[in-house]
Amino acid sequence: MSPFSIHPQLRADCHLLGRFPRSHLLLHKNALIPWFILVPETDLTNLFELAPEPRRAVIEESASIARFITEELAFPRINFAAIGNLVPQLHLHLIGRRAGDPCWPLTVWGNLLENLSYPAERIKEWTAMLEKKCGLKPEAQGQDH
Repeated sequence: MSPFSIHPQLRADCHLLGRFPRSHLLLHKNALIPWFILVPETDLTNLFELAPEPRRAVIEESASIARFITEELAFPRINFAAIGNLVPQLHLHLIGRRAGDPCWPLTVWGNLLENLSYPAERIKEWTAMLEKKCGLKPEAQGQDH
């Protein structure tokens, strides 16, 4: 069995923030909306194919990120999806939404017409907050994730 790696498209579109026991946490590079992506460490492609315990753990990790988005970033709505039409690897989108955001009330897919990059300091700040509040761990250096 080959070592786990994050799909190249996800790596190109996102910042790698760290990992939880079951998943790797990414942040979409477009800073217009807080868009986090959890990538469970599995070869399965659908969330509901996971055995009950790993599935429960991934859902709990998702809930932790959702709380971070609502409580720390003050976005009252969470869009949650596991679509995987373009990237077949199982990954879960958690997107902070609120009235008046750049594509409200439409979905973010295909409706984020601008692109804004995150300042490095913001990524460091959010990563530190996620470590403290959600138990995020740094990725091991040198791993192909």
